[in-house]
Amino acid sequence: MIIIKTMEEIEKMRAAGKILAECHRQIAQIIKPGITTWEIDEFAEKFILSQGATPEQKGYHGYPYATCASVNDVICHGFPKKEPLKEGDIVTIDMVVNLNGWLADSAWSYGVGTISDEAQKLLDTTKESLFRGIEQAVAGNRIGDVAHAIQTFAESSGYSVVRDFIGHGIGSEMHEAPEVPHYGPAGKGPRLKEGMVFTIEPMLNTGSYRTKVGADGWTARTIDGGLSAQYEHTLAITPQGTIILTEL
Repeated sequence: MIIIKTMEEIEKMRAAGKILAECHRQIAQIIKPGITTWEIDEFAEKFILSQGATPEQKGYHGYPYATCASVNDVICHGFPKKEPLKEGDIVTIDMVVNLNGWLADSAWSYGVGTISDEAQKLLDTTKESLFRGIEQAVAGNRIGDVAHAIQTFAESSGYSVVRDFIGHGIGSEMHEAPEVPHYGPAGKGPRLKEGMVFTIEPMLNTGSYRTKVGADGWTARTIDGGLSAQYEHTLAITPQGTIILTEL
């Protein structure tokens, strides 16, 4: 069942989103060759706690960290590590912030130092695909309209769209209805209504969209070693239009 939020509840989620967005802004300033994703994770957890919030991912189904840190061919759910990032790497940092019981979820991909033209194009296209989806996330449209906009733009740009991991409703729980795939036909799926809050989080690969999960049960990689990137926002459908709750 899709849980419709009141404007008061959406404002509480927006407050969590502001903390998350500021954390991403600060991470962008510290990412450079030589830093570790372990250090980034520690920084993010300290920042979130300093704002009176908590990192919702930590402990979720046993996940041990405040962030997911996914480097190069890791699509999502990568564990923070003590291995230094190198010039040319790309890394996605994904976080969920809990402020007074209400959640916000956002991932952002970063280049480490100077990255290749191939990597930069992947980042740019993935970010643009997110906003192509957001353009369709308006009351009266369907989830399939969001998905179709993302898939058509991504594939026309030469990238594949991951199928195994999708967006989702969010509120006082991390994963709620509806499911929000980033591929599929327009005009299908639940109709978007005022009060719905959900994430859009396309993951694009340079090669195949297929994935494989490592022995830790979490880390998902591209099946062919190609690069992967992800951008994610939490948004709310309101009487005043669609609001990005995690806007940077």
